[in-house]
This record gives sequence, structure tokens and C-alpha cells, in this order.
Amino acid sequence: MSKISLGLIFGGESQEHEVSLQSAKNIYDAIDKNKYDVKLIGVDKKGNWFLFNKNFLENENNPKNIKLKNTGIELGFSLKGKNSKLIDLRTYKEINIDIVFSIIHGTIGEDGALQGMLRILNIPFIGAGILGSAVGMDKEIMKRLLVNAGIKTSKYITIRKYELIDYNKLEETLGYPMFVKPANMGSSVGISKAKNKKELEESIEKAFKYDNKIIIEEFIKGREIECAILEKNGEVLASGIGEIVPNLDKHEFYSYEAKYIDENGANLEIPAKLEKKIVNKVQEIAKEVFKILECKDIARIDSFLCKNGDIYVNEINTLPGFTKISMYPKLWNKEGIAYSELIDILISNNLK
Repeated sequence: MSKISLGLIFGGESQEHEVSLQSAKNIYDAIDKNKYDVKLIGVDKKGNWFLFNKNFLENENNPKNIKLKNTGIELGFSLKGKNSKLIDLRTYKEINIDIVFSIIHGTIGEDGALQGMLRILNIPFIGAGILGSAVGMDKEIMKRLLVNAGIKTSKYITIRKYELIDYNKLEETLGYPMFVKPANMGSSVGISKAKNKKELEESIEKAFKYDNKIIIEEFIKGREIECAILEKNGEVLASGIGEIVPNLDKHEFYSYEAKYIDENGANLEIPAKLEKKIVNKVQEIAKEVFKILECKDIARIDSFLCKNGDIYVNEINTLPGFTKISMYPKLWNKEGIAYSELIDILISNNLK
């Protein structure tokens, strides 16, 4: 039986480049090489595409300094309708790929752009399509859709670059502390917690470095809980619930550094200590969010659980991290689905 040719795409131009490299390394290490012929496709920070061999990373065990090696073969595209292909620009030979697993987090990779390109190339891929990726990435649009469907989420105000900012309105509507976020970034990149007007001004300036649209949210006091979603044989499954307990002595909230750089930045409690009825409620909301936002295959839904039992959806990740300290694979491992089996399920979902 011939191997399935899997294109594993990673890296990218966003601020989450290094996170993507970590995810790619973990996936490649875990994948069954007897089943899959893995084509390692790395995208550098300038948007250039390269084909690598298995030794594709420098500083692979250092999350801060991890990077692509400069040994890749440059790739291009041959656009021939349904026969479109990736090509090796050294030999101009076509590269056959049966299915793509893109692990490029953030803009270009997770926002529908790459998904649209793969549609043009007529290559099946794992994860949400163009629409689901786009609405899942844009925090404002995501919130609009959830509110319209009756799902609780925090109050927020959207601001675009060069708009006049009404600080009185922000303070009256949201109150301190507030969270300031770029609308189209993931992994907590560019997010700040503002406890007064000076910090708010600084946080807004910081967020606009990453996006031309930002959202400012009210602070929801509650436990940070996460639920993993997986499609298997056409059924939408919800994992048990994990809880993020940030190390508040080192990080004020679950920041980028706490997620990916500092292994002691937070404790992941799996499963979270919750009553069964709360677990069931969180799972049902997570599955509903998955469907409302037109997702496919995979997602992680992050929420806040308040003392009174209210559940506020914070966000969806249509391409959750696959690093060794990531919540998504850990939640499914607790359910008895090992890392390599998880990859098998995601691939089999998309092979005809």
C-alpha cells in the first residue's frame, strides 16, 4: 500500500511564526512515517516557500530562538486549473500532495487566505474552510455572530486605526480593568490588560502595531476553561474540560510568554475540577460555537466560568497549538486519543 503524501505547512509571516515551528516539530516527530510521506513545507517570515528535509530547524528546543534552516529548496506554483501543483523551482518538477495539514498560526495561515489558495490548487486540507477560518480569526466578527446566536461573550468596543478614541465612553461602558486586543491575532500576541487610562493608552498603541482594528473588552472575572472539538466520522465531539491557572507571580494573565516560552507560566489542569452538569454545559456551548462559526475538523473554544455559573465564550481557535505543552492534544490524550491517532483522524476526515 502506497503512503499518503501529506504536506505539512508551517512558519509564516505572522508574529506566531515560532509557535508554528514548535507545532510542526511535534507533529513531525509523532506522525507515523510508515503511513505518511511527509513533505515539510516551511514558509519564512518574508513569505517565501521552501521544501525541507527532516532536519529543518535550528535551536529546535529553544522556543525563543527556534528558526528555519537556510537549506530548503525554493517552491513555486503551477496554476493549471484542477491540475495545479506545487513545483520545485530547482528542477521544475511537480510535487504531489494528497492532503495538507497547515499549522501556520495567525494571519495568512489561519484567516482564510491560505485556505483559499489551497482551494485554487485543488488540494484537500485539514481544518476550517475560507469562511470558518476568517470569522474565527476576526474577534469582532466572531463576537457579532455569537451575540446574534444568543451565546454570552464579554462586552466590547471596536476601534479602527485613525479613529478618534472616546476614552470616557470606554471607561463608562467597560470599566477598569480592560483587555485590549488586536482583532486578527492569535496566541495572545499584542494583548494587554489596562488598569487605568495611562495603561489603556499604552495598550491601544501596542495593539495597533499588530492590526488596523482592535477590540477593547470588559474584564470577566472567572475561571479560564477550554474545550477541544474534534470531528470524527462526521460526528462533532467535545473533549473534557481543561483549566488554565496562570502563574500570577510571573504573568498577569495567560500571555504569549506564559503559553509558549515559560514552561512554568501556567498550570494546565486536565480535567478541570467541575461538576458534571457544568462540564456538559460547557461542551454543548463549545459544539454550538463550532457550528455557528462554520468550523470543520478541529477547534478549541476558550471560555470564562463565573462563580454564578454563567459561561462567557472568550474566543475560538480554529487552528489550536500542537506544541508539547498545548492544551488541545493534552485534552484528547486524556480522552484516550493519543497524539499520533489525533493526526490520523484529522487526515482521514479529508481523504475521499
